[in-house]
Amino acid sequence: MEQAHSLLLNEEACSQLREHQRAEFVFEWLRFLKKLLPATDRADVKKNQKRLVEQLTTVLTGSPGPPTRLLLAQCLALVYRVGDSLTSSLTVDRCNDIIRSKDDSPSFLPTRLAAVACLGVLYEQLGRLLINSFKESVANLLKATKSAESQGRCEIMLCIEKILKGLGVSAMSCHRDIYKAARTCLTDRSMAVRCAAAKCLLELQREAVFLWSTELENVATLCFRAFEGSNYDVRVGISKLLGTLLASALEPRQRNSLKEVMELLSSGFLRGGAGFLRASGDMLKGISSVSRDVRVGITQTCVVFVSILGGAWLETHFSCLLSLLMEWVSHARATQYPADAVSCHCCASFILRATLGTLLGEKAQIAAAKEICQLISKQKRVVDAALHEGNMEARVRPADVAASQHVLVCALLELGSLLQDLSSTAAPLLLDTSIGMLDTVISVLLHPSASARLAAAWCLRCVAVGNPAQVAVLLDRCAERLNALKSCPEAVAGYSAAIAALLGAVQLCPLGISHSKGKVVMTLAEDLLRSAAQNSRISVQRTQGGWLLLSALFTLGPTVMEHHLPRLLLLWKCAFPLSVKDVENELRRGDSFTWQVTLEGRAGALCAMKSLVVHCKDLLTDDVISRLLPLLSCAVALLNQLPSIIKSYGNQIKNAATVFRLRVYEILTMLEPKTYEESFGTVLKQLLNDLTGPEITACAELNLLPSLCYMPLIDSLVTAHFIFNLIVFSEVPTPLPPASALTAAAVQLFGVIFPHLGIQQKAQILEQFCEFVRQLKGARQQTVQIHVAAAFCCTLKCLASSRRELGSEEVQIPALSLLLGALEGSNPLLRCMAAEGLARLVQVLNDPNFTVSITLMSFDKLKTARDAITRTGHALALSAVYRYLSGISSPQYLSACVGVLFTLSQDSTSHEVQMWALHALSMVVDLAGPLYHSHLEASFTLVLRLLLSTPHTHVEVQQSLGRCLNALITSMGPDLQGEGAGVCAVRTSCLVGCAVMQDIQDCLVQAQAISCLQQLHMFAPRFVNLASLVPSLCINLCSSYLSLRRAVVACLRQLAQREAVEVSEHAVALTGLMAEVGLEGALFSLLDRESDPRLCRDIQETLVHMMSLAAESSLAHWLKLCKDVLSASAAAAAAVETQQEEDGDRYDDSSAFHAKSESSGPFNNLRWSTRVFSMECVCRIIAQCENRDLAHFNMALAQEQRLHESADYVVLHLADLIRMAFMAATDHSDQLRLAGLQTLLVIIRKFSNVPEPEFPGHVILEQYQANVGAALRPAFHVDAPPNVTAKACQVCSAWIASGVISDLRDLRRVHQLLASSLAKVQVGRDVTSQLYNESTFTMETLAVLKAWAEVYITAVQAGAGLLKLVQTDLATLSRLWLAALQDHALLTLPSQYSSQLPSTGGSFYTAEMVEQARPHYYSAWATILHATALWLNSTGFIMVDEGPANLSRPVTPTSMGQSTSLSSVKSPEDVNTDRLHLILGISVEFLCSPHSGDQMENISSCLQALQALLEVPWPRSKVGNDQALSVELLSVLHRLIVTRESPSIQLAVLELVRQIVCAAQEHVNEKRHSAEVDDGAAEKETVPEFGEGRDTGGLVPGKSLVFGALELCLCTLVRKLPQLSPKLAGSPTGRGGQTCFLSNTDCRLVTSALAILSELPSICSPEGSVSVLPTVLYLLLGVLREAVKGSVGAESGQLVPGILQALRTVLTSPMSRAEKSRGAWTELLRCALHTLLESWHSGSSLSFQPHSVTTLTSLTIFLLYASAEVTTVEPLQTRCIQAFRDSLESKDPVLSRSYQLLVSLFQGPALVARPFILALGGRLVSQLEEVEKSRPQGPAELQAVQDAIRALEALVFAADETHRPQLVAVLLPILISLLLDENALASAPAASRSLHESALRDLMRIGPQHSAVFKALMASAPHMKARLEAAVKGNQESVNTKAQAPRVISKNTPSIQLKINFL
Repeated sequence: MEQAHSLLLNEEACSQLREHQRAEFVFEWLRFLKKLLPATDRADVKKNQKRLVEQLTTVLTGSPGPPTRLLLAQCLALVYRVGDSLTSSLTVDRCNDIIRSKDDSPSFLPTRLAAVACLGVLYEQLGRLLINSFKESVANLLKATKSAESQGRCEIMLCIEKILKGLGVSAMSCHRDIYKAARTCLTDRSMAVRCAAAKCLLELQREAVFLWSTELENVATLCFRAFEGSNYDVRVGISKLLGTLLASALEPRQRNSLKEVMELLSSGFLRGGAGFLRASGDMLKGISSVSRDVRVGITQTCVVFVSILGGAWLETHFSCLLSLLMEWVSHARATQYPADAVSCHCCASFILRATLGTLLGEKAQIAAAKEICQLISKQKRVVDAALHEGNMEARVRPADVAASQHVLVCALLELGSLLQDLSSTAAPLLLDTSIGMLDTVISVLLHPSASARLAAAWCLRCVAVGNPAQVAVLLDRCAERLNALKSCPEAVAGYSAAIAALLGAVQLCPLGISHSKGKVVMTLAEDLLRSAAQNSRISVQRTQGGWLLLSALFTLGPTVMEHHLPRLLLLWKCAFPLSVKDVENELRRGDSFTWQVTLEGRAGALCAMKSLVVHCKDLLTDDVISRLLPLLSCAVALLNQLPSIIKSYGNQIKNAATVFRLRVYEILTMLEPKTYEESFGTVLKQLLNDLTGPEITACAELNLLPSLCYMPLIDSLVTAHFIFNLIVFSEVPTPLPPASALTAAAVQLFGVIFPHLGIQQKAQILEQFCEFVRQLKGARQQTVQIHVAAAFCCTLKCLASSRRELGSEEVQIPALSLLLGALEGSNPLLRCMAAEGLARLVQVLNDPNFTVSITLMSFDKLKTARDAITRTGHALALSAVYRYLSGISSPQYLSACVGVLFTLSQDSTSHEVQMWALHALSMVVDLAGPLYHSHLEASFTLVLRLLLSTPHTHVEVQQSLGRCLNALITSMGPDLQGEGAGVCAVRTSCLVGCAVMQDIQDCLVQAQAISCLQQLHMFAPRFVNLASLVPSLCINLCSSYLSLRRAVVACLRQLAQREAVEVSEHAVALTGLMAEVGLEGALFSLLDRESDPRLCRDIQETLVHMMSLAAESSLAHWLKLCKDVLSASAAAAAAVETQQEEDGDRYDDSSAFHAKSESSGPFNNLRWSTRVFSMECVCRIIAQCENRDLAHFNMALAQEQRLHESADYVVLHLADLIRMAFMAATDHSDQLRLAGLQTLLVIIRKFSNVPEPEFPGHVILEQYQANVGAALRPAFHVDAPPNVTAKACQVCSAWIASGVISDLRDLRRVHQLLASSLAKVQVGRDVTSQLYNESTFTMETLAVLKAWAEVYITAVQAGAGLLKLVQTDLATLSRLWLAALQDHALLTLPSQYSSQLPSTGGSFYTAEMVEQARPHYYSAWATILHATALWLNSTGFIMVDEGPANLSRPVTPTSMGQSTSLSSVKSPEDVNTDRLHLILGISVEFLCSPHSGDQMENISSCLQALQALLEVPWPRSKVGNDQALSVELLSVLHRLIVTRESPSIQLAVLELVRQIVCAAQEHVNEKRHSAEVDDGAAEKETVPEFGEGRDTGGLVPGKSLVFGALELCLCTLVRKLPQLSPKLAGSPTGRGGQTCFLSNTDCRLVTSALAILSELPSICSPEGSVSVLPTVLYLLLGVLREAVKGSVGAESGQLVPGILQALRTVLTSPMSRAEKSRGAWTELLRCALHTLLESWHSGSSLSFQPHSVTTLTSLTIFLLYASAEVTTVEPLQTRCIQAFRDSLESKDPVLSRSYQLLVSLFQGPALVARPFILALGGRLVSQLEEVEKSRPQGPAELQAVQDAIRALEALVFAADETHRPQLVAVLLPILISLLLDENALASAPAASRSLHESALRDLMRIGPQHSAVFKALMASAPHMKARLEAAVKGNQESVNTKAQAPRVISKNTPSIQLKINFL
């Protein structure tokens, strides 16, 4: 195909190809030429023009296919447009000659069609250059129209359209002729010709004014006639034409009035497009002559008409439009038959939804709702006048009352839709008493028409869904009116329906309704049922109403209904006879009326049972089922009697009997068949009668068959045959007529029962089915065949899902016969279902032989059959057989199947066969998987050849080709990325096929093309050109076809996941909305218009993907976009849009039925749901920036970086973020308020710590405190919904706790809001209005308490300032917190302890709402627990009588010890114990339960709460006293530290362990102390030993606190330092000798664990401590060893202090001195010291490093704090001395530290110090004496000398008084030797001078202390004296100089000197 990419056609390469390849080659060349010509130099084109035109003409005469001829025409025109246009007339003449040709052979037709196409595009592109020949061309075309077949007529019309487009006003001379020809074509028998004629006339009307002036009425009549028998595409085209003409007719320069246009539309809608004579004849016959197609077409015309005029026009003229529509639905001609009335309702609703729902903004919609309300009120007054006027002459006719019901139904349904869409935005409208909206709707509930009453009930339901606050109000109101008007039949029926509708709406209202409302409705229903027999006039209504209420009541769920179930069972029992015998007795009594009431009652009871099964399955226990089964047996028995009852009492009760049978079938279908097995005979008899009996009515196939078919098959094969292409955008339920519903229910029940029958019975029934079908003829045969085939297919579906068997061969034969008969039925849906049935049959039988026999039979049929029906059915069967057998696995079968389907798909004589065969082929491709690869090349060739040759009129074949191509691409998969020649050819075929489908006008084909390109992009992205794909997607983004929009958005979603930036750039290149707001803005606009949930979800995901990839790089753009969306209010109104679509719009229908914006701005009148999503986007953007550049949350850094680069940061847009959050939080819509508050919460959390660069010490959010306060205030209004208030409380607490505002006066504004909510909580739920469910009180209360808890926690951490705000309410808060915690504790009990829950509920929840309350407690308890623990910590568990908190009910049954009842008064000790156990219990229960990682915050709160408790002595003593509790806590904490990797959690755990160990330590010490005091010091040896281990020293795992702590510490240490474990040290996980780089946090964890370890011996008995000590020492020394080795990384220095402190704690343990353990301790400590020394010597070969200092320090600690028995023993003492001796030989810094440690040693116990003094003193003196010769040169050396002097000084003072003078005499000369003379001092380095000054200070300090020695030394050594005197004198002079210096420079120095060193 690369050879096709040239300016001239490569004829040589083309001639070598086969015919089908040649067509593909030419098409690819033309595609390339179309792109190349505009970019080619004009001279090059002119140079090659002659040859190029010749080649194109050759293609023209070579019978090109439809796609090729379109490209050919465009290329020919481009050649003349870019090159020389002078010779274009020759090509025009050539085309005219071809058109005039007399050759009528089929082979010449493609050439003629290509000539027509070329002619059109030439005129379109060259325009007036061809003005001389246009008359001749038009005349030629019009003449050819008369003799052309349908394809020719279609192409000629499209050609003339292009001529008109190119010539514009210059073609005026031919307008009339074209009009005449187009008139004829507009009513052509071919739908494609009609579409083309409509497009031609649409283009003609641009210049031909007569079309929308003098000829308007004629054109309109013509259009009405064209609508008759039309398909969807025709209706779209003609409605666009007529709508545009009517809109043009209203232009100011025209004299047509709106009234005339409306009359024109009315005439068509009510009388159709018939001429006068036919219409008069129909009127005389009394029949309606208006077809459904005409009315649907006019409906679409209305939408186009209003859309063109625009939203502003609609707002102004809405009353006229509404009057017109209401006239249509109420006119006698439109309501003559029920089907007509329903159709008219649909049409009017469609117009209202498509205009009001999309053209108007929220304010305009509110105005429209008022208008509709006035209309309803007016109609209601008419009815009231008709019913209640006393004067008979003045009464309105009954016909007017009947007409009013149709008006009311339409108006009420639209009003409901409007109010539901507006949601809480409509709240002011509902509350406006001057309008009386709700009063008006409720008044219709008394209308005599049932449909009007039901419409009013539905409208109330919509109000309830949109405004949940109205549910309770409306329920109360309706219940009250129902009670008051029990005697009025209309009132009972109307108000019952309204209450049922409101109850059904509750499940869509997240806040629910009060539990008490269920009781009210239950009582009402009971009352209606019990009083039904009192008044025969209203018996039926009361019976129906009562059971309707009960059925609706079940939708409230099992929580509500479990309390009413006993009463319901009684009511059910009363509705049915006591036994089956009584059923027979009933036949002998009663009349028609009583039977009607009875059947209605029993049908209602069965409906209530069905509702129980659907909505409250949890209540359907075995006991309940056993009580219902006798009633069902009676109901089934009555089925047998119904024929005789109907025969006795006539058809009056026939409808009631049908509904009763329907309800029986429905409930039986839902129950397990085994429960009613004994009734199978009766039920089956009735089922057979309902499926095949003489009285059955046809059930619409679309209601029965699709659920039993393979859905992709339905979507792409048969939808076009059946679909009624007018979708009403409403959720109004449209139940089937009773007879149709009965058939559907019978089919379902048959499918459930049949598998449970015996073999013979199954065979008998199936044979009976086959016999019925054979005997019947005509329409009745088809009806029965559909019914029985559907029933059997339903059976097979049930068998497959339950894995049951069908039966033996005697069942299989009639089953197969039944399905084969259906497979050859005339109904396409029936054939689809039969193919699906065969697949299910094969699956159920699972017999390979049977499967093969089925396929062979289909192959034989396809070989012999010639009729299309048989061939389509069996082709589909071949592809479906293996669907449920894991696909096709036989290559032979696959080859045979592909061969047959290839042949069928090329049968051009039957396009239906082609379509089905191609679809079957696509299913085979899917089922074969990789096995199909050998057939891929041939399949691609076939599909492409058919795409290039199939006429555009056969759209269904093109759709199947698209599905086939999609399946082939999927089968090829990632192999499409390959570079081989074969793969390249296949890939090119795919791209060519997609290009062909994109040029086809049908929406489904275009959707398939986009889907194929999406697949290609998934598997081979680099071969898909986004530059051409994205613009084509954007053009179709606003298509009127849902399937096309879905495909476009799905493709965009995939592209946005990887290439969002490129997609946006390609989209912006387009003009219009894309250029203004980009693809993102267009998607937001589309999201606002869409109502399809799947499409909306895809749009949102696309925007999220685009945002995640591009938001940071184009931050300002995205934030502005979100702000524009949020700011798009409904206030804007723009001028009327009368502009026609641009000339170049190739997708004429793309915006036909979609509203255009009211304003010229990009966003106007956006719905609240779109604005909510924009706020979610803002939160996402902030979250994305969080993990990126730090400058996003640092104003100073952002400003600085923005100066150097063009980056953007979110902190720079903070003002916009606050503004958006404020706008959303103060909106009318509750959902938007919630989104705004959430955004505000995110902003506070993310920006609270960002400093303000211009005002140091302040944060950036401080300036927005007024905005925050204003945003929060509306949420605390008394009418605010609880969920909004709860969210606002969360924001309040975050704002106060953030620390943004430090001034208490500023904080008080927000604090007052929280205080008001606390007051509301204290009032309690019993006082508040019952608008919502009781669980909302729980939600709001806990949100308030949680907010206060967060504030209190922050206040405790921040200090006294903020604490003042909380202090006043703390008494109340503490009690409420404790109450909430006790509630939570009860609710977390396992289900087996549910009986322990209080029967009346808790403090903040009711017993009925337990399940709903749990989530609210779950979200709040942790924070409340932490706050409560902090409060108890502050009080020290000392009870203070704070006064009673004003609770609406007792806190709990125990009231936490605060009950005032004398009998239950608890002591303070008991109350405190309860509180402690409550907090401990909640914490332990939570920490023990398995929970996910997103609960770290709760875990942290728990641990902090426990820490706060254990800081107080009283709870600490309680925990210390209770060892079992301590051990349990340690066990929980051990599990926590193992399962949580969070460092903060692990640190908190270890801190808590330390507190528990300390508590135990205190307890042991207290017992020891009390024992010593009691027994006296004299009898110490008899004192019992306290602590773990007792006399044996044994520690029991699971019961020992010490053992638990050891386990936990060991776990921590080994996880951080695996080298400690002998097992792990050499393993890969232990990392052997590798370095474990510990972070700062890891070091803290290890240090904490060691600190705990060091305390453990002290809580043991002496024997126990001996058991523990080896482990403790091993771990201590192990960690020390790793630190010394330096194998813990750079942070090891942080470990050392902790290790040494732990070592010191162990060595000073009292157990080391206890008599019983002293010896053992000594031995163990000696071993430890030996180990330490061994580690020293093992590293002695290395030079002394800082780790040597650590070893020396630990040795020093041993020497100082261990008993002398440990360290003075040999050879340990000698080795210690040797270690220090070695260290004195080392260099700095070890040397300096050695001297410092020697100071400590020399000052230590004499027994320890003496050997060291003797061993090291001499060496010390000699080192100091050498300093005089080599003075220090740097700070380190200086420090070492000074430390050595300190050590020598310590040695001196450690000596006895008698020997000290001798040692002083040694020290002083050394100090004097360090002095410098005056000359040397001046030039000495800084270190020497510092040493000189230090030595002088020491001499002046020590000399006076030992004056005698000093004087003697001075006298005996004159040189020393002279040196000293010189030094003193020099020092004095220096001091004097420094004293004078300040006087000289005093002018430049401040008068006050700051003190730097405060130590």
